[in-house]
Amino acid sequence: MKKFALFLLASSTALAQTPPLEELISLARQGPAAPGLKDRIAKTLSARGGNAVWGQDYLFVSDSPAPVTISLDNQPAVPMAQIEGSTLWMLLTKMRTGVTHSFQYYAAGKPLGARGDAIGYNPDSYARPGVPHGKVSEKLTIVSKLYDGMKSDYWVYASPGVDPAVPAALMVWQDGQGLIGDYSRIRLFTVTENLVAQKLLPPIVHVMISPGQSTDGRAMRSIEYDTVSDRYARFLMEEVLPQVEKTYKLRPDGYSRAIGGESSGGICAFNVAWLMPDKFARVHSAVGSFTSIQWRPEEKLEGGNVYPFKVRKEPKRNIRIWMSDGADDLENNHGSWPMQNIQMANSLKLMEYDFHFRFGTAAHGGAQAGLDLPESLAWLWRDYDLKKTTQEFRIEPAEKEKPLFRVTISNRDPW
Repeated sequence: MKKFALFLLASSTALAQTPPLEELISLARQGPAAPGLKDRIAKTLSARGGNAVWGQDYLFVSDSPAPVTISLDNQPAVPMAQIEGSTLWMLLTKMRTGVTHSFQYYAAGKPLGARGDAIGYNPDSYARPGVPHGKVSEKLTIVSKLYDGMKSDYWVYASPGVDPAVPAALMVWQDGQGLIGDYSRIRLFTVTENLVAQKLLPPIVHVMISPGQSTDGRAMRSIEYDTVSDRYARFLMEEVLPQVEKTYKLRPDGYSRAIGGESSGGICAFNVAWLMPDKFARVHSAVGSFTSIQWRPEEKLEGGNVYPFKVRKEPKRNIRIWMSDGADDLENNHGSWPMQNIQMANSLKLMEYDFHFRFGTAAHGGAQAGLDLPESLAWLWRDYDLKKTTQEFRIEPAEKEKPLFRVTISNRDPW
């Protein structure tokens, strides 16, 4: 009996533990001289700082031997306070939730690092009392035959309600190494658990796979993700998912499968569904690289830049697509991320695909995806029925009535 009482006490204590981000914010409220603040930042963020958000509290930390200022949402820069005993500088402030906020550090009058975006997370991105937690595997590794010995790490997460012996819905995520943990940037596990509890998402298995490394140590990410071919889709179907099914049974129908990613992972997700819509019929693309990164005409290889035109010219696929991007996304020799995503959205609209396009102001990264995730996953899996194995996806009436997307010049006189 004593052992049982101790177990209950330990369990309730674990449940009552304050989340690390909330602890960090609470300590930061004591000011830059708070004992242990430097160590807490290193443990929760990194030794060089970062940003943390909890509710309306936004903490920004930068590392510099010289004084640092910060500009929030393109407003005039304000001074940051030096954290005692360190070269770290901090600002704790309250800002709106439900939006992204841009920030830029400055030292000695010059930009310090790249512009960033902080996420004003929505309520379902925070753990709710009484909501059961899912289970995530340890890191697993697969050696690919299709990619000539390439090694990739992956993790498997099963949400509450998943029975390993009963085929479950599936979602595959590229760049999976960044999605592990309750407080990853897009908070995938927490959002999933909240939506499953509200029956806005079916019990689901997430497979989070990292980009591979070739036998000679070469990074394979762009070759896997940006190349328009069926090689990566086959890698998932023939090599990765059979390994997953040794632990969890998966539903085989595309209706019950989604695939998502950011940047090159976003075009990769679309590519897999485009080529295998019977295996993956739901797509989540954030800041998708619909650009020419792997366009190699001399080798007769297409790049993601062709997709806005393939969508308009090739037979329509039965897929549902959530896309997001921002006005400050990348522009380089591979193309324009904002313009290509807008072009892609217009192509999907012209062909009356079941799609949604969220266009914000964020730069390249997962800020918009993290902000939207409760809404985007609920939208992507809306009206899902376990009794079905197929559905004809049609453009929503409200979207059909809207005009095509149009752009304006916002950062200079267009004349």
